[in-house]
Amino acid sequence: MKEYIIDGGLPLEGQVNICGAKNSILPLMAASILTDEIVVLHDCPDISDVDSMIKILEGLGSKIIKNGRDLIIDNSNVANAQIPVGIAKELRSSIFLLGSLLSRLKQAKVAYPGGCDIGLRPIDIHIAGLRELGIDIQEQGGYILCNSANTKCGDIVLDLPSVGATENLMMSAVFIKGRTVIRNCAKEPEICDLQKFLNCMGAKIKGAGSSVIVIEGVDKLHGTEYTPIPDRIVAGTYLIAAAMCGGNVELVNVNSEHISSLISKLSKTTCKIYIKNDRILIKSKGRQKSLDCIETMYYPGFPTDLQSQIMAMQSISKGTSVIVENIFETRFKTASELKKLGADITIKGRVAVIRGVKELVGGEVLATDLRGGASLVLAGLVAKGQTIVKEIHHIDRGYEDMSKVLGDLGAHIRRT
Repeated sequence: MKEYIIDGGLPLEGQVNICGAKNSILPLMAASILTDEIVVLHDCPDISDVDSMIKILEGLGSKIIKNGRDLIIDNSNVANAQIPVGIAKELRSSIFLLGSLLSRLKQAKVAYPGGCDIGLRPIDIHIAGLRELGIDIQEQGGYILCNSANTKCGDIVLDLPSVGATENLMMSAVFIKGRTVIRNCAKEPEICDLQKFLNCMGAKIKGAGSSVIVIEGVDKLHGTEYTPIPDRIVAGTYLIAAAMCGGNVELVNVNSEHISSLISKLSKTTCKIYIKNDRILIKSKGRQKSLDCIETMYYPGFPTDLQSQIMAMQSISKGTSVIVENIFETRFKTASELKKLGADITIKGRVAVIRGVKELVGGEVLATDLRGGASLVLAGLVAKGQTIVKEIHHIDRGYEDMSKVLGDLGAHIRRT
């Protein structure tokens, strides 16, 4: 069993380079299937979710070479339209392949996806949108069976601004003759990144970042080289770590606009934040004053993927804070682990009340999901004594060797 052992109480000093975004690179890898020419993706993060997506693509017939931080993808021999159940259960992003496979091969057999256990994430929004495009969909035996022989352009209104459904429909409609309109779209930066990537390949898509996206069907896409946006959630995690531990930390290769909601919250504490071009410098003296209320919302609101980390910060802040989780109903599972370290947290439904304590005390805790695991590492960094975080394979899904990054900043953390 892999785990982190952390001796807390040290400030953080130094620089962190933010790599390409997990939530962007995975759909870009899925979208690469839309061409039989070479695609090169630069600044690819070294995380297990990328490794899982590589395995899936290779199973479909892709040839992929990792050259440092570059992925060189050759999809000229893609012919298999089935994603095996084993890997699909590990990687929720495998669902993105539904749209690209339907566009490329006109059929797809995809197992219901897995991922972190943070609540219900039904794919009925995906399925409803695909059916609006004339795609025949059958659900049987844990698989989604699709045929796109009779597709048509359409005007689709999503029930919720789902990121995955928006991206899937963009990929599904790219070759459909005529104009397809998707309304009530997700507005996340990763949607804009996918649009930019597809347009670099020859697609005709506009509107990403707004609630309406318009796709004009084209006949073919070509290969390209592309660098995804930096990971806003990784950047936010290390900003919160610096705020909690104290010290001076500079983030390099980060888009401050993408985490403006977090920066706005941190600016209400005693932290000093300086932004210049693609760099953010945060200076902190450690324990902050509590933020009154934090509500997770769809972008550009406060991201649910930073909620667990901000909860860890509030657990040692001065005063009482309230967090309202509006996206995933079981995102508060990490609270019980934080309480093992001495946090004072009360949960009722989708609301958490955090009464800041003077200090946390080290102990043994269990990571149950990606972002919750990261929050436990942050708590361990400030806890008195030693903290052991188990099941860190969850953290590996979205963070490059967190122990090395934090160790380079002066933290006492090692991986066993």
